[in-house]
Amino acid sequence: MKFAITHPMHSHPYNPELVTGAGIARVAAAAETAGFDGFGFTDHPAPSQRWLESGGHDALDPFVAMGFAAAHTTTLRLIPNIVVLPYRNPFIVAKAGATLDLVSGGRFTLAVGVGYLKREFAALGVDFDDRAALFEESLHVIRDIWTTDDVTVDGKHFTAQGITAHPRPVSVPHPPIWIGGNTAAARTRVAAHGQGWCPFRAPAMLAQTARTAALESPADLAAGIGDLRRRLEEAGRDPSTVDVTFTNHAGGTPGADDFDADAFLEGVAQLTELGVTWVQVGVPGDSLAHALEAIEQFGTDVIARR
Repeated sequence: MKFAITHPMHSHPYNPELVTGAGIARVAAAAETAGFDGFGFTDHPAPSQRWLESGGHDALDPFVAMGFAAAHTTTLRLIPNIVVLPYRNPFIVAKAGATLDLVSGGRFTLAVGVGYLKREFAALGVDFDDRAALFEESLHVIRDIWTTDDVTVDGKHFTAQGITAHPRPVSVPHPPIWIGGNTAAARTRVAAHGQGWCPFRAPAMLAQTARTAALESPADLAAGIGDLRRRLEEAGRDPSTVDVTFTNHAGGTPGADDFDADAFLEGVAQLTELGVTWVQVGVPGDSLAHALEAIEQFGTDVIARR
C-alpha cells in the first residue's frame, strides 16, 4: 500500500501560511520525509462564491504548485487531486504534464476527472453538457502527443495537423494516467486509457451533487473494483498493473486528538484485501504547524508500521 496527501488547502478562506513558497516546500518535504509516496493539489481555477460558501475550498494552480513541490523533493510522486480535464485544451495539459515529468525526473501522474461544477465550466467557456465527450477526446490527444511525432487530430472538439511536441515526458511510455469517478463510464475509460482508478466515498447526497454514482460501503467499493477488473480483462489488460486509490476513514482523521493509528492500519489492511493500492490521507489545514505535526506523526504511527 502507498500513501498520498493533497496539500491541505481545503477551506475557504484558506490559511495563508499554506500558500507561500516556503509553506508548500515544507509540507512537500515533510511528506517525503514521513514516507508518503504521493503529493498533489486540487484544481479549481474559477469556483463560484456560492460553492465556496457552501463548503467548497480555494485552490492553487496544480501544475505550478506541483512544479514548486518537485523542486524541493526527490522521490515524492506528483499526483493532482484531480485535474478537471475538460477545462483545458489537451495540448496545453500534455505540455504542462510533460514538462513536470521532465523536471521532476519522471515523478508525475496525471490524475483527471470530468468535473461537475456548472458555474466553473461557464466561467471557463466550456460546454458543461459536452464535458464527457471533451474528456474522451482529450485523453486520446494527450496520449498521442506524449508518444508520437507528427500528430494529426481530426476530432469533434480539437483539430490539429502535423504536431510534434518536444521535449517528451521521461516516463515510458508516458506518465501514468489515473481517471476519477465512481461510474461504470469512469471504469470503462480506465480500461481503455488509464493506469489507475480514483473513486471516492460518496453517500447518496454527495453523489448527486458531484454527479457521480453513490459509493458508501466496502461492498460498493469491492463491486466497483470487480467491475473494473472485468473490463480490464475484456480489454486484454492485466488488472494487477492498474492502481486503485481510495480514502480510509477507519481510525479517524490524522492530526485529531482521537486519531487511532491501530484502527487506521486495520482499515488499510481491509482496503488492501479489496484491491486498493493507494490511500489518500487527509491532514489538517488550520495551520502550517498542525499540518506538519500530523504528517510527521502519521509517518511514525502508520507508514513506518505498515
